[in-house]
Amino acid sequence: MIDMEVVNLSRLQFALTALYHFLFVPLTLGLSILIAIMESVYVMTGKEIWRQMTKFWGVLFGINVAMGVATGVTMEFQFGTNWAYYSHYVGDIFGVPLAVEGLMAFFLESTFIGLFFFGWRRLSRVGHLVATWLMAIGANFSALWILIANGWMQNPVGAAFNMDTMRMELTSLSDVFFNPVAQAKFVHTVSAGYVTGAVFVLAISAWYLLRKRHYEFAKRSFTVAASFGLASALSVVVLGDESGYVATEHQKMKLAAIEAMWETEPAPAGFTIFGLPDVEAKKTHYEVKIPWLLGVITTRSLSQELPGINQLVQHGAERIKSGLIAYRALQILKQDRNNQAALEDFKKHQQDMGYALLLRKSLNDITQAAETDIAAAADSLVPDVPVLFWSFRIMVGLGFFFIFLFAAAFYLSAKQRFDRRWFLKLAIYSLPLPWIAAELGWIVAEYGRQPWIIEGILPTFLGASSVSASQVWTSLIGFVVFYSALAIIDLFLMIKYARLGPDQVTPLSKPIALNPM
Repeated sequence: MIDMEVVNLSRLQFALTALYHFLFVPLTLGLSILIAIMESVYVMTGKEIWRQMTKFWGVLFGINVAMGVATGVTMEFQFGTNWAYYSHYVGDIFGVPLAVEGLMAFFLESTFIGLFFFGWRRLSRVGHLVATWLMAIGANFSALWILIANGWMQNPVGAAFNMDTMRMELTSLSDVFFNPVAQAKFVHTVSAGYVTGAVFVLAISAWYLLRKRHYEFAKRSFTVAASFGLASALSVVVLGDESGYVATEHQKMKLAAIEAMWETEPAPAGFTIFGLPDVEAKKTHYEVKIPWLLGVITTRSLSQELPGINQLVQHGAERIKSGLIAYRALQILKQDRNNQAALEDFKKHQQDMGYALLLRKSLNDITQAAETDIAAAADSLVPDVPVLFWSFRIMVGLGFFFIFLFAAAFYLSAKQRFDRRWFLKLAIYSLPLPWIAAELGWIVAEYGRQPWIIEGILPTFLGASSVSASQVWTSLIGFVVFYSALAIIDLFLMIKYARLGPDQVTPLSKPIALNPM
């Protein structure tokens, strides 16, 4: 019997640890590239202030990386403690990118982080610059392999079910690596990280400019952040379009839930700017739409329809019935592997076998499901529509705000107008926004996949470990206490070094001439 309290607590624990961990990941990605850009300018110009900029932002980068490592390790442990059956069922596939991430990307990143901090007097300028760029590349490689693993959960390719072991097994590593969902997630997530790093540098630089401190340092940092941030914010929007197109191909229910689109609309479908989703009535009230926009973005055509939630539920019921046929055939094949009729039925309906598991019955009882059981299981395919609807719209709204923010910053830096107090205050107040957008993006990605832990293969409730609710409560409380302590330490250190400023944290080794950049 499945203990849903354990499942829900395990989901809550993983969600909290994942969301907390992702407070550090995007800043690591963004700052690593910005630091590499700043050091590149230092090597090309020889101006000491660019070295100071590299080292100062590197100190904040180091604090962030340390916290990210501490929070990331606990996430991987949970696959064994809280999600044991998931790890057993797909460990052959899911474990590969995680292992590569640990052996290649993590050690590559860690090695060059050490060279970055301790190699200033031991390496040549060019040698240290190479180490800095490899540090940034290592950080991005780390994100790549993690997102390949996550992308496989969204679109499980390159794997097949083995009826002898009753597990999913890897059949093609290249299919897993070049999974279109994983690649779209990677470029979109990395670009969002670049935006986060740029807003971070822009906000702190604006704070210095507002207080008339470290002017030469701040204006250069402001300019780099504005230029890099504008390019990154524009790329997030473009790459977000690619994510929408991929979702249309592989996760139709997620897309329909994001749009609160209950019925199939005539092609091309319109994009809902505002509305009030009503789950009970299966209707969205007070819709304000832009005609054609959703259809063009997600299908890149004017004739392809997007199925609504109700139609997808009906299709899900048919797939559940198909999956039941596969399970009946599997039971026969376990007794008689040479039964050709059962083998043909299994091959024909194998792709729907995971849908039958939504019935929450044992393998012996699953083939006896009634129509009411099938209807209830099909209804469970619908994720939380209001959460997805509003999370997506707030995220998109913030994305367009960042374009405005960086475009204005780029214009002001080009005009050398670093004294516009209204904008400096706006930049400071914008500091938390990229994290809000990033967390909402993960809510859309992971909430939208429910009820699947592996899309179409394994329902979430079947992936949990056979532990007691009290055990999960104990670890959950422990994580909350531990992470809260880390959050306090992180904020204290970040604020401390930001207030000290570059002159005290990384003083110049020689005076700077106040000349143009």
